[in-house]
Amino acid sequence: MSATLSSEKTAAALRRSARVSAELLLVLLMAAVALWLLGRTWPVVWPLIVGLLLTTLTWPFARFLRRRGWRPAPAAALVTVAFLLVGTGILALIAVPVASQSGQLADGVVEGIGRLREWAAGPPLNISDAQITGAFDAAVDRIENSAGSVVTTAVTGVSTVFSGLITAVLALFLMFFFLKDGPRFLPWLSRQLPGRLATDVPVVAERCWDTLGSFVRSQAFVGLLDAVFIGIGLWILDVPLVLPLAVLTFVSAFVPIVGAVFAGFVAVLIALVSNGLTDALIVLAIIIAVQQLEGNIFQPMIQSRGLGLHAAVVLLAVTLGGSLAGVVGSLLAVPVAALLAVVWNYLREQLSDPGEGPEQMDRVPEPEQGPAPGGPDTDAPVPA
Repeated sequence: MSATLSSEKTAAALRRSARVSAELLLVLLMAAVALWLLGRTWPVVWPLIVGLLLTTLTWPFARFLRRRGWRPAPAAALVTVAFLLVGTGILALIAVPVASQSGQLADGVVEGIGRLREWAAGPPLNISDAQITGAFDAAVDRIENSAGSVVTTAVTGVSTVFSGLITAVLALFLMFFFLKDGPRFLPWLSRQLPGRLATDVPVVAERCWDTLGSFVRSQAFVGLLDAVFIGIGLWILDVPLVLPLAVLTFVSAFVPIVGAVFAGFVAVLIALVSNGLTDALIVLAIIIAVQQLEGNIFQPMIQSRGLGLHAAVVLLAVTLGGSLAGVVGSLLAVPVAALLAVVWNYLREQLSDPGEGPEQMDRVPEPEQGPAPGGPDTDAPVPA
């Protein structure tokens, strides 16, 4: 005989479900408001994020100088200037060899286009010169008919470049101030917050800073692996501009998806115009193989160890970030997921029963450097 439902228990379950649903809706509403505010303030938030990422990359050098007796301002200024010089040197390393061989590359491009036309004219395509000329004329007519949209696109591109330059300048200035005044932020923050917040927020901020540094270091290591493997392949095939292409591959690794596609396209194009179609296809196969190893093995393994995230979480975060916000979303997806994991694990620590030991909880690894805020050494900068 089946048991009869209790009206009291059913009503209590419904009331509890309604209360939980209302609380969940309130949390989602607050999250939506926070995302809306983030979108409205994005022109300020984006340079701040870039400045933080650059600071995590350059802070070890500033810390080394400060521990050798340098004052904060001269140490930050020297590191900032050195970073600018290194960045300019990388650009020169790419631009100078390309400019010196621009004539050869231009001739190779013309020759490559001629080879492609000869190949298209033969079997199995059998495309005649008249068809190619007709397609070219149709493309020209289409461009002429859509001159307005082309101008709009060009203006948008110029605006994007100008906005990128402003972001870069602001990020460099913010990096200087973070390197100079970052270590004083946590003690200042502790003095401004009341009660337990004076302890909890600085601790979470320090853990987030260490996690962000782990992300930048792991991304740089993955980019170095890509540059080495692809550079070796280009060197074996005797493709010109091996060093600039390797540097371009390393730099583009910090921009997921688009950066790899752009660097691979440049390498294949140079191989095509200098060595021919066969070597270009080999270079394309090398790049695809390296990118598959990097995307499916190296990056998830390295980032999952450095950030305390499972490899599947890293892959899903990149996919979700790219679908929501494009390139910027792909770039920020992994560090945002890692920072959310830091906050979640800290909340679990604080909300767990006192009898639970640390070994029973999924703690975030302790910072590799620097004690807790307010200790004898507050070198680790966690800028606002």
